[in-house]
Amino acid sequence: MSKIVLSLLVKNSTGVLSRIAGLFSRRGYNIDSLTVGETELDSISRMTVVARGDDAVLEQIEKQLRKQYDVINIRVLPADASVVRELIMVKVGATMETRSQLISICDIFRAKVVDVSEDSMIFELTGNQEKLNAFLNLLSGYKILEVARTGVTGLARGTADQK
Repeated sequence: MSKIVLSLLVKNSTGVLSRIAGLFSRRGYNIDSLTVGETELDSISRMTVVARGDDAVLEQIEKQLRKQYDVINIRVLPADASVVRELIMVKVGATMETRSQLISICDIFRAKVVDVSEDSMIFELTGNQEKLNAFLNLLSGYKILEVARTGVTGLARGTADQK
């Protein structure tokens, strides 16, 4: 199975997200990650969609998205020619004994401590999915209380305009 990261410029109008997500569900495709936000123009939003499948399925996903009325442009974000990031927040149970160990792990990954309470800590980390998964893996020996991930977002490298 291959993975594709698509950056879509779409009209910033009511129902766009529902129509894009509906396209995936109608055809039985799974979305690994979906993020949406306004661009520098109020009338346009950027969607970053991550999906997995064989080459034929991924090609069909791209073709079907291109047919959507709300889609202005699509760019495939290859790993070697784009910057792709995700944000994760992790709440970990912490005691006085484990707090320094957790901070050491945080320092290794350049994560930020964003909250400390008597019995827990919250860490924030930005990076590619492999980095975030490695961070979670190192924290697995501790009591992970909650995890929140934003989903993948990205841009193509260089000055080429997507519009």
